Amino acid sequence: MNSEFLRLFDYPPGLFPPGTPMDVMLRYNYERGDFGDVDPDATIAMLMKRFEVRGVINAERRVPNGRVIDIRTAPRADGGFVVTHLDITDRIRIEDELRQAKERAEAAARELREAQQQLVVQEKMASLGQLTAGIAHELKNPLNFVNNFAELSGELLDELCALISPLSAQLDPDQKADFDELVGSLHSNLRKIAEHGRRADGIVKSMLAHSRGGSGEWRNTELNVLIEESLALAYHAARAQDREFNVSFNRHYDPAAGTLDLVPQDMSRVLVNLFTNAFYSVRRRQRDGGENDYRPQLTITTIDCNDKVQIKVHDNGAGMSKPVIDKLFTPFFTTKPTGEGTGLGLSLSYDIVVHQHRGRFDVSSVENEYAEFTITLPRVVPPVSLGERRKP
Repeated sequence: MNSEFLRLFDYPPGLFPPGTPMDVMLRYNYERGDFGDVDPDATIAMLMKRFEVRGVINAERRVPNGRVIDIRTAPRADGGFVVTHLDITDRIRIEDELRQAKERAEAAARELREAQQQLVVQEKMASLGQLTAGIAHELKNPLNFVNNFAELSGELLDELCALISPLSAQLDPDQKADFDELVGSLHSNLRKIAEHGRRADGIVKSMLAHSRGGSGEWRNTELNVLIEESLALAYHAARAQDREFNVSFNRHYDPAAGTLDLVPQDMSRVLVNLFTNAFYSVRRRQRDGGENDYRPQLTITTIDCNDKVQIKVHDNGAGMSKPVIDKLFTPFFTTKPTGEGTGLGLSLSYDIVVHQHRGRFDVSSVENEYAEFTITLPRVVPPVSLGERRKP
């Protein structure tokens, strides 16, 4: 054994003179704690057995002083063997640092790709928001004329009927029936014009709200309470439309979710929209799925994530396909029949969560199994962003 071997293993010089049996050195190693809490005789016998193998043996060993030793055994022509110990501590350290640097670089690349995707989506949503505002303003004036003149025409028709009423006695029965039928058709047509005009006006208002974004007051809000209030509001609205509708609720509210800075009115709007969509989805599966044992369920979960909070809304409704999910937050995209949806609810919700509150809005779904929306919100919106949003 040369002096370098003694140094690597922290042996005092002269401790093992030439001719010392190998098991003496191994027992010394055990007694100073190199092998830990093991059976010394069995461990020493196992290590001695390794040296009886004929051929080249390579192994790494980390000694108590922290060094990593590369051990290589090579046979000699006279039947003996030579054991070489090489200190590879620096090489292992460099390899570990390179591996960690690679992992950090890969993580940074993933974050960059995600950020790029979000920027693309946000830019697209911003452009669509500007387009939406322009279209809405252009539609609002002619729509006001339609609604106002529909109302005025109804009043004029009533006046006309009042003027003609004294003359109706001069009409024969067939003429009287034709006259009443004509007046009834005009009244019905005007009611339809007014009804659809009001619906169009509601769409225009939603478009303008989408383009403006949130403008409410920021407050430190108890999240679980806000969710429960929004759930009750959405459920009562659904029951008002369909008295037979029912759904089971599974609430998993994390008490540690606590409070966070947000605009309660706007976030309530997002939650009501999600709950309303979930109710629609479970009703659709119940109506069209043909499953006798199907039971509609809605699961609401909040999770404390230290400086962030997550809200999960999970329903076991009709679900969505991948192409639908890809278009889900696009303005005017809807899977509902004509007249039942404007396609602006989720688009506006995305704007409130991502742009206004600097959060994340994720969705996963399997058709005819489930849909889950996950909202991730920071507890405190960055000051610059908060200031921007508080401007009138």
